[in-house]
Amino acid sequence: MTAEFPLTWLYAPGDRPAVVAKALASGADVVLVDLEDAVAPDRKAYAREATADLLCDPPPVPVHVRVNALGNPLTETDLKTLSPLPGLSGIRLPKVTSPCDVVRAAQEATPADGAAIPLYALLETALGVEHAFAIASSHRALHGIAIGETDLRADLGVRNDAGLDWSRARVVVAARAAGLPPPVQSVYPDIRDVEGLASSCGHGRALGFLGRAAIHPRQLPIIEQAYLPTPAEIDSAEAVVKAAESDAGAQALPDGRFVDAAVVMAAHRTLALARRLT
Repeated sequence: MTAEFPLTWLYAPGDRPAVVAKALASGADVVLVDLEDAVAPDRKAYAREATADLLCDPPPVPVHVRVNALGNPLTETDLKTLSPLPGLSGIRLPKVTSPCDVVRAAQEATPADGAAIPLYALLETALGVEHAFAIASSHRALHGIAIGETDLRADLGVRNDAGLDWSRARVVVAARAAGLPPPVQSVYPDIRDVEGLASSCGHGRALGFLGRAAIHPRQLPIIEQAYLPTPAEIDSAEAVVKAAESDAGAQALPDGRFVDAAVVMAAHRTLALARRLT
């Protein structure tokens, strides 16, 4: 069963079924089986076949598949082979640059029964980020957008991590403007740098991201801890909700904070996240 707010999304290479099995048992909210960057060209067909075998029956946790890059001859086969399978919960579309990419993928990924497979667009180029809102609002099957930071960094020639903050904020705003959930942060490539990952997650949370993709199970508890509310945040949210139940309209709490509908909505989301702690 999918968590109400998935926070951890763990990548595993599609051509290594043993690694995928470990990912499924890792405690990640969602497992991302990768057919693209993590798979060598001569193993693409095998990766697709192994993933199809996995998805013939629903796995113990939701599985999304990152198909090959749009425009690649392999991609159409990926979509048509995997989209009818009962174990598939979503498709990650790499290197999306326009709404047309999403529309085309949605047409190719629709099973025979007509049910729309949830799609997630990865924006990995300057052009993709520039078209963020148009992409986010392009099709009813699109359930989320996110940044692929490694490719975007190369495209922009960015050397300092702060150089990506404008693009990150742009994608967060585009997702929310289109009525999509907050985006998931891109992967943190150094699996040994625990402090760096925690700091990066804190920065992402401040920008409006919710959750993060990972490349190793050891990153999962760091990501979850960074995105779950603290005891102080939970206490604050409970106070806001209690005040709102008084039907007194907009008001100020004893500590001076002003409470209105937007503040109450944020408090409810904090408490929904807090339910993961129980």
